[in-house]
Amino acid sequence: MFEPQLTPRAMLEHGVFGGWYFEGQCDEFPSSWFVNAKISLQDFDPSLNYFGVASGQSRQHWDKLGWITPEDPLGWFQWYCRYTMGRRLPEVDTFQIGRWHAFGPRHIGALKANCEKGDIWCRPRQRQALLQWAYNPFI
Repeated sequence: MFEPQLTPRAMLEHGVFGGWYFEGQCDEFPSSWFVNAKISLQDFDPSLNYFGVASGQSRQHWDKLGWITPEDPLGWFQWYCRYTMGRRLPEVDTFQIGRWHAFGPRHIGALKANCEKGDIWCRPRQRQALLQWAYNPFI
């Protein structure tokens, strides 16, 4: 079961990956996704992230851990965008959905255990990470 709480468009509008996830190569995705997106034209810029912080590891780190697949050399979000557009690759889909399932509950649990309800600025890096995995960070 895979039920992300945010669409790629909503994620881009909130501000994810320092605006630089696609490194300026957005042509394969619907232009409507980018109308209100927070996109950098030059480099990673954490001020474009919703919570204004850098969150996550580098693509080189993702590759070292085996999280980059040949089908999606930019990683999970590229896979999610393509999945949203209808592409299905059962083996890759199972791998990425499994990663998504492993990520969210652990971080949502940490927010609930350590933050007062409604304080969206408690643990901003963790909330930014949730946003970048299509989970609602405003819990």
